[in-house]
Amino acid sequence: MLTNSQTPTVKAVPSKSLPGTDAQARVSRFMKQLQDEISQALAELDGAGKFHEDSWERPEGGGGRSRVLRDGAIFEQAGVNFSEVWGSHLPASILAQRPEAAGHGFYATGTSLVLHPRNPYVPTVHLNYRYFEAGPVWWFGGGADLTPYYPFAEDAAHFHQTLKQACDQHHPEYYPVFKRWCDEYFYLKHRGETRGVGGLFLDYQDGQGNLYRGPDPNGEAATYSNKVGAPAPRNWEDLFAFVQDCGGAFLPAYVPIVQRRHGLEYGDRERNFQLYRRGRYVEFNLVYDRGTIFGLQTNGRTESILMSLPPLVRWEYGYQPEPNSKEAELYETFLKPQDWINFNSAEAQS
Repeated sequence: MLTNSQTPTVKAVPSKSLPGTDAQARVSRFMKQLQDEISQALAELDGAGKFHEDSWERPEGGGGRSRVLRDGAIFEQAGVNFSEVWGSHLPASILAQRPEAAGHGFYATGTSLVLHPRNPYVPTVHLNYRYFEAGPVWWFGGGADLTPYYPFAEDAAHFHQTLKQACDQHHPEYYPVFKRWCDEYFYLKHRGETRGVGGLFLDYQDGQGNLYRGPDPNGEAATYSNKVGAPAPRNWEDLFAFVQDCGGAFLPAYVPIVQRRHGLEYGDRERNFQLYRRGRYVEFNLVYDRGTIFGLQTNGRTESILMSLPPLVRWEYGYQPEPNSKEAELYETFLKPQDWINFNSAEAQS
C-alpha cells in the first residue's frame, strides 16, 4: 500500500493543461476518499457485514487497497477497490486507443466497486471512476450502471435522474451523451442484450473535441454527440470537478433503491433466476470489460481485478422465460435501451 509520503518512481510527464505537479496526488486523494465514503456507508446500510481490507503492491510500481464485504445481511458480496499504478510500458489496450502515448511512462488511479445483493429484488450495481496520464496525454473516465434482476421502473428512473443531476451541474449534454454511451458499452453482443438499465459511461475525456470518444462512429452515442457538436474546451479542473460530483452521486442514486427492496420476500424461483442472470455479469466482465483487461495487462492484483464476479452463479442451457412473467418483462423491456427518466411502461410494451 502507498503512503502519503511515497511518490511514483516512474511518472508520466504532465501535460501543460494540468494544474501543476500535484495533479496525480489530488486525484489519488479523491479516489481514496470516495472509497472510504462508500465503503463506510455500505457497511452501515448492511448492518451485519464488515469490509475486510487487503493492501497490495505492484512490483512494477504502485499498488492499492481492496475492500470486500461477504455474507452480509444485504450484500452477499460487495467489493470497493482503490488502485494507483505506474510504469514505463503501456498496455496494448491503451496503445490501441491512444497511439500518441507510445514511448511514455504512465500513471493511472481509480476507484471501482461491484455490489452483489442477496435479495433478487435488489439490483447489482457497478461504479468506476479513473484518471490516466501518459506523456502528453491525460484523461478522465468511468461511470456507473445498474443491473436489476426483478426490475422496477421507478428504481431505474431514480438512478438515472440522480446521475443526470450531477451531470447537469457541469454541461447539459453530458447526460444525453454518456447515457447513450453506457447503453452501447454495457452490451453483450453475443447475447444481443444490454447488461442492465445502464447509467453513465465516459472515457478519454480531456476537454477537447466531441464528448463521445468510443469505437462505434455510427451508433446512437456518436450520432447524438456529432449532432450537438464539441462543447467549449474544458480544462483539467473542469473535468476533475465533474468526476467528483459523479462519484458523490453514487450513494444517493443507489441506497434508496436498496432501502425500498431489500425487505421484499422471495423464493427459490427468484433466487435461481438471479443466479442465472449473474452469469451474464460474468460473461461481460471476462469478455468485454476494459477495466478487467487493463488490470490483467498491467499485472494488477488478480483477486482485486476479479472481485467484480459474483460469489454464486449458475448457467442453464437454452433458458427461455415464461410468457407474461416478471422474468420475461426483464428481457422484453428492461434489457433494451430506454429513456428511463421519462419511461412509460405502456408505450414500451406496445
